[in-house]
Amino acid sequence: MSVQLVDTWTNDGVRLHGALQPSQAVSRPADAAAGQRSIDALVLLSGVGSNFYGSTLMAALSKAVCQVGVAALRVNTRGHDMISTAQTRDGGRHAGAAYEIVDDCRFDIAAWIEFLVGQGYHRVGLLGHSQGAIKVLYCQAKQPHPAVTSIVAVSPPRLSHDAFLLGPQSHEFRSSFGRATELAEAGRPDELFKATFPFPLVMSAATYLDKYEPASKYDLTKFAADVAVPLLFTFGGLELQSGGIAFAGLDERVQELNWTQPPVVRTIPGANHFYSGVNDELSEVVVEFLHS
Repeated sequence: MSVQLVDTWTNDGVRLHGALQPSQAVSRPADAAAGQRSIDALVLLSGVGSNFYGSTLMAALSKAVCQVGVAALRVNTRGHDMISTAQTRDGGRHAGAAYEIVDDCRFDIAAWIEFLVGQGYHRVGLLGHSQGAIKVLYCQAKQPHPAVTSIVAVSPPRLSHDAFLLGPQSHEFRSSFGRATELAEAGRPDELFKATFPFPLVMSAATYLDKYEPASKYDLTKFAADVAVPLLFTFGGLELQSGGIAFAGLDERVQELNWTQPPVVRTIPGANHFYSGVNDELSEVVVEFLHS
């Protein structure tokens, strides 16, 4: 399936890259058939350390939505890959998941939405997996874009500082958070260290503290209910059972929030966090939601 490699600039001067996969059902977003759908194009964001071309899950979802008349735009944010070099209007700088501040996703997602609007796609959906799901929820809650008509959050973890302190990996969390705090207080916030929570990874102190600070500003239960467009949550049955404190009971917890428009929540039986072997089942749920 052919794709068009594309790029865009954020308002704060970062260049991003992606791949636009046109719909197989209609040739142009302005066709009459498009007027009968609630969505013209879907922006897809992968999780921590991934990118627009490396995720088999995003590839499967893109193919599925294109087959039913929706263009798919798989994108990078400035947090793509674990460590990368970002092209900015002021030159290159360190980027990637090891250095990103999650709040900056507002600039990245807005840039991609505006890119699609400029291409003639005026009804845009956002889909994110894992941390990408947190980003699409956070962005639309904090900086809603009028072109966004629906959101799909695929397995977003709950980033709760207090829960992590009490969870089964509390020792690893306390150790990693403590090391990040030491570096920041020593005036070395950009220094990389090897964290052991939530899994072994290299990250700057500033990034670790941003994601896991005590106020838990990226805890989706604090902002997801502010999203005012139709919303689908999906979780894997296996990850709810064995995905740790970040997923335990989260399918039920999101339904208890103070929603103005209650979300659709679906659990995919037998699915782990990456939906290994059940991409088709997930795709069916997503397509059904986007066309409901």
